[in-house]
Amino acid sequence: MGRHDVNSAFSDEQLRAFMKAILADVHALERMLREERFETGVRRIGAEQEMFLIDRGGRAWCGADAMMDKLKGNKQFTYELARFNLECNLTPQVFGGNCLSAMERELNGLLEEARRTAAGLGGDIVLTGILPTLRRSDLTLDSMVQNPRFLALNNALAQLRGGEFQFRIKGVDEFEMTHDNVMLESCNTSFQVHFQAGPHEFAELYNCAQAITAPVLASATNSPILLGRRLWRETRVALFQQSVDGRSAAHQVRGRRPRVDFGDGWMRESVLEIFREDLARFRLLLATDLDEDPMAVLDRGGVPNLTALRLHNGTVYRWNRPCYGISDGKPHLRIEARAFPSGPSVLDEMATAAFFFGLMSSVSHEVQDVAKVMRFDDARGNFLAAARLGLQANLTWFHGKEYPAPVLIEEILLPLAREGLKQAKVDSSDIDRYLGVLQERVKRNRTGARWSLDSLAAMGEKGTKDQRMCAIVRAASSRQRSGEPVHLWELADTGEFEGWRESYSQVGQFMTTDLFTVHPEDVVDLAASLMDWRHIRHVPVEDNEGCLVGLVSHRSLLRLVGQGMKSKELGQQAVAVKDIMKRDPVVVTPATPTLDAIELMRNHKVGCLPVVEDKRLVGIITERDLIRVAAMLFEKHLRESQAE
Repeated sequence: MGRHDVNSAFSDEQLRAFMKAILADVHALERMLREERFETGVRRIGAEQEMFLIDRGGRAWCGADAMMDKLKGNKQFTYELARFNLECNLTPQVFGGNCLSAMERELNGLLEEARRTAAGLGGDIVLTGILPTLRRSDLTLDSMVQNPRFLALNNALAQLRGGEFQFRIKGVDEFEMTHDNVMLESCNTSFQVHFQAGPHEFAELYNCAQAITAPVLASATNSPILLGRRLWRETRVALFQQSVDGRSAAHQVRGRRPRVDFGDGWMRESVLEIFREDLARFRLLLATDLDEDPMAVLDRGGVPNLTALRLHNGTVYRWNRPCYGISDGKPHLRIEARAFPSGPSVLDEMATAAFFFGLMSSVSHEVQDVAKVMRFDDARGNFLAAARLGLQANLTWFHGKEYPAPVLIEEILLPLAREGLKQAKVDSSDIDRYLGVLQERVKRNRTGARWSLDSLAAMGEKGTKDQRMCAIVRAASSRQRSGEPVHLWELADTGEFEGWRESYSQVGQFMTTDLFTVHPEDVVDLAASLMDWRHIRHVPVEDNEGCLVGLVSHRSLLRLVGQGMKSKELGQQAVAVKDIMKRDPVVVTPATPTLDAIELMRNHKVGCLPVVEDKRLVGIITERDLIRVAAMLFEKHLRESQAE
C-alpha cells in the first residue's frame, strides 16, 4: 500500500531536505547490501487487486468513501486514485505447495466481501482493465479521492508539464484528447503480482521478468475500449504512460524517458542501478515527514524503513518495479509486475499469475544471463507489440527467433512454466488447473479483450453505444460471479442490460457523434449539399480547434434562397457560412438531463441542440433523436407490461 500521509504543497527547502533523506536511504541500502542484511533462502509471492465500483447500470460509481467506511475493519482494502476505484492486498504466500489456490481463495473472499458491501450501498464491483462505460465527465477532480497524496501528485505533475495533458492513441479507432488533470490514470486497474528475490539474484530475476512480461501480457489483455473507442488490446499501457507523463514539451523533444516506462537496458549488477537511475532522471513529486536516520537504525542492529526512497520509488512507474519491504522484521527485495490488467475473472488472473511465476522460476534456471540470449530492444518491442495486438502479435524470443504469440506460448513457454512450478514444488493439481486455463485461453484466442470486442461486433447496431458498453460491463460482472474463466463466457448482448430508462437519462448517452460540420469560411453551398446528401436539417459550424461557433439550419438556407430569388446579384455570389449561420446557438453538455434538453428545445423553439464539452463540439441531438428515444422507451414499457 502507498503512503497517503504526505504534504500537499512543498517549499524548495522541504524538497531539498527530502532529497537529502532519499540519498541517505540509498547509502543505507548500499550498506545493507554490502553487509548482507537482506532475507535470503525464501521465495514469497503476493498480489494487489484493483477494481472498479459501478452502479446498477454498469457505470462508474463514486462509492469509495462509503465502501471504505463499511470496510474499515478490514485493513486489506485501501483507496486508489478515483472514488470509483478500490484496491485490496493479498497476504504474501511462500512460493510452493498450495500457494496459488490459497491466494485464489483469499481473493475470492475479499471480492465477495466487496460485492456484499457495494450491494448494500446500491452498487457493485467489476474486474476489468479499463471500464468501457467511463465518460469524460467521470474524470474530473471531483471524482478524485480527496487525500493529500493524490492532490499533491496531480499538482506536481501539472506543474512539471507546464500545460494540459495530451493523449493520443491509435487503434481500430483513434483517441485524441486534452485534459487538465491526472484523472485518466484512474481509468486503469490492474492485477499486480509480486515475486521476492534475494539481493544476489535480483538482477538476474529482474531481467527474466523483463523478458517474459510481453508473452504473459499477450495472453492476458483485457483493456480494449476507452471512452467508447476501440484501441489497443491493452490500452492501459499507452494510457498510463501518457496520464502521468511529467515531461514538458521541451523534455519530450529531447527524448527524456517518461515516468511510466519499460526501461532502456538490461540490469547488470544490483537493485541499486534502478534506484540510482530513477533518482537521477526524475524530479521529486511528493514528500512526507521523516521518521528516522537510516544509518543510526543500522548501527543499532535495526531495520530502516527507507521511507523517503520508497515514496519516490512509488512515483516512478516501471512496468516491472523493484520494491523494498519489511516482513516479520526482516528486509527483503521483490519485483512488482504491474503490466497485467484486472480481470476478466479471478481464475483468469490466477492463471496469468501462475504463468508468470512459473516462467520466473524456470527461465532463471534455464538461462543464467538473459542479456546474452536476447536483445533488450526485442524485449521492449515485444512488450509494445503485445499491448497493441495481444495474441495477434509476433514476438521475438531468445537467439532472435520470431514466433506468433500463441505458438511461442503453447509450444515453448507453457512447458517452461510447468517445469518452473514443479521445481518450486507447487501442488500438481494447481499447476494443471491454472496452466490448463491459460492454455485454453490461448488456444481459443479468447482473452478478456477479445471477448469484449467480439461482444461489440455481435451486438452490431443494436441499442445505443452507451447500452452496448453497459451490456459488456453488466455481463462481465455477472460472469465473474460464476467463477468461470473467460474462454467459457458467452458473448454479451444488449438484452442483458435492463437499465433502458437509465440509458436515456442524459444527452451524452444517445447523442449523435458522427458529425458533418462546416467551417465559417466555407461556401454555403457545401452546407446545403451536406443537408441534401445526409438527409439532415442542421449543420454545426466549428473552427479549426473544434470549437462550436455557429449553426446552419434548413430555415436559414431557405431564407437565403428566397433573398437570392429576389436579387439576381445575391444569387450569383459565393456566400460564406459565417454570413448566414446562427451565432451562439443554444447548447447542452453530455451530462445535461434529457428532460432539461427537451425543455430547452421547447422554450427556445429549436429543432436541435449541439452538444459541447470545454467549448468543443462533441455531438448533436435533434427532435428526431428524442422521438426515437420516446418510441424505444414506450416499446420497452409495453413489453414489460405485457410480461406482467
